[in-house]
Formats: sequence, C-alpha cells, structure tokens
Amino acid sequence: MNPIYYFANQVYQYSNIMPIYNRVGGTCISKDLKRYLQLKMYLRNLSIGTEGYTFLKTPKSMFAQTENLHKLRGIIISLSNTVLNYDRNNCKSIFVGHGTGDKPYGGNSAEALLTYDYHFISGEKHLEKLRDSNIQIAEEKLIKIGNLRFDAYLNGDFDREKEAKRLGIVDRNRKNILYAPTWRWGNGTFKKYIHRFCQELTPHYNLIVRPHHHDRRYIPHIKLWARRNGIRHVYFSNPAALSKSDTMADFIISDLMISDTSSILYEYLVANKPIIVAVNDYKNLHNMPPEMDVMQHVPLFTGEENLVDLIEKTFENEDLKVRLKNLLHTCFYFNDGKSVDRAIEFLNKI
Repeated sequence: MNPIYYFANQVYQYSNIMPIYNRVGGTCISKDLKRYLQLKMYLRNLSIGTEGYTFLKTPKSMFAQTENLHKLRGIIISLSNTVLNYDRNNCKSIFVGHGTGDKPYGGNSAEALLTYDYHFISGEKHLEKLRDSNIQIAEEKLIKIGNLRFDAYLNGDFDREKEAKRLGIVDRNRKNILYAPTWRWGNGTFKKYIHRFCQELTPHYNLIVRPHHHDRRYIPHIKLWARRNGIRHVYFSNPAALSKSDTMADFIISDLMISDTSSILYEYLVANKPIIVAVNDYKNLHNMPPEMDVMQHVPLFTGEENLVDLIEKTFENEDLKVRLKNLLHTCFYFNDGKSVDRAIEFLNKI
C-alpha cells in the first residue's frame, strides 16, 4: 500500500480515522506546534508496530503547512474541510470529515470539498448534506464505505463493565444517561443545561457528561462545583482523550442520550437506544428529508418539560426503538461491521 497521511485541524477529529489507522498505520500531519503537542498528549499508546517507535507511542507525525504538501507521495486522508496543496501526480486525496450531522461544513466554504480526488461516503444522509451544500461531485469520486466508526461497536469490541470501571461508576444498578452537546458553533446547550441536568438527573440516574472537544476545559470546574454542592453520580468523559474515551465506549455504557445539534445524534443510532434532543435556537441547519431528520423521530426537550418524566416516558416508548433502527439504515450504508474493510480495499486499489 502507498504511504498514508492523515490531516486534521483539531486532534479530536482523528477519532473518525482511527479505525483505519489501527489497521494500516500512517503519518499524522500537524500544521503547528500546538497541534503536535496535543497529538502527543491525547494519542498516547496508539502507535502501530509497523510504524516503528515514536515518542509516547503516538502515531508517527510530521510538521507541514497545508499550503506546502508537495513533497508527499501516497494518499492524504483529510478529516477537515481544508484545501490541501499537494502534487496530484504523486498523491491522491480523500475527504472523510468528522461527522455527518445537520450543521453546515465548517472551515472553508463547501467548495473546498471539490478539491478532493475522492470522498468516503457514510450513507444517503451524507449525500443529502452534499446536495444541500449546492456542490456537484462526480459520481466516480463518491466511494460508498459506510460509517467507519460503527464497525467496533457492531463487532462487539466494547465491554460495558470495563467502561463502567473507566468512568468510576459506583452504582451499577442505575440507568446511565449520556449528555453529549455540541459547542457554541451550533448553539450547544452545555452551559445552558449542565448545572440543571446534574441537579435534576443524578437523584435518579448516573449522568455521563461528554462535552464537545472545545468545551472540555470546563470539566474541572463542573467537577469542583458538583463536589461542593454534594452532587454524586455525575461522571465525565474527555472527548480529547481518544486512546481511552472513545465515543463508542460511551455509547456502550449509556442507556439513553441527550444531545442538541451535534452529529453524535446520528452516530448514536448504531446503539439502537433512546435519544432526546435538547432543542436550541440554531437556525443554520441543513435541509433534510423527514426520513433523515432525527428531530422528526425523537422526543424534544425545550426546557419547559419535567426531564425525568420525559426520560421515563422515552424508555417506555417501544415504537421509538423501531423508528430509530429504520433511521439508522436510512441514513447510513451497510451497518455490517465491515466499513473499514471496504475503505482499505479502496486504498489498496489506488
């Protein structure tokens, strides 16, 4: 196989490509010292044997500006919507992105997506998002792969008891509510609801809080506040600590998830567990057909409802499970635990 390089603007985005990296290795491109140090901090103990020894056993990495990738030979896989300047005679580029939610593509305009040689497509929702961005990508560039992150969950790679120990959950008889909001881009509800959820939910459930990567800095403050107020049964999962806090690991330990406009709403469909959407006032969402819009299928929390009552009613809603399973297969291809196999087969072809 040709050398493989991975590019991401933020370290948490690498989680979307780890399933491939864990199989074939490769080199991460860090465009500045800050991101290089974050990679060393958060991707410890992820090095692959074929790549040789690296400091702290992190993926092999290199410094390179996106404007100057002309010396690379091989395949560049990007997790960020960024124009990469490379020698097209010596390299091929593949866009994967870092989630298929309802928010528009960040970074440069959607037209930056036209600069890639190929796109790994996770499902029909992914295609609908491209269409709603008003760009036309040739059919032969759209490679149907499925969601790479689903494989580990579908193949049973996570153990609920192990993840309970990771989080330090004391009362294993309680149901676990996962709260995973987005950040300010998308009008995330973390600051709005974190204190309320801790106070209202912990008398009844274990609350697992997984903030967006950009809000992880608030974790120590909320921990201290909870301790001072005698609030127990709240646990935190750091989204930046990719080597031990995988999103799918939080899925396996949870029994229900609350989120807002985060793409995690759609990823959680693989768990086939109840979802509640905390409604916010973000308006710049993609237009999605009803059959691909999670908001049309799950209970909504506006802030006026009794949240405990809403959660209990959601647990009792047997029809919801059927609708969410249908939504999974409407939005994502295959869901057979073999998406990484398809991706690697394509990488070998090119």
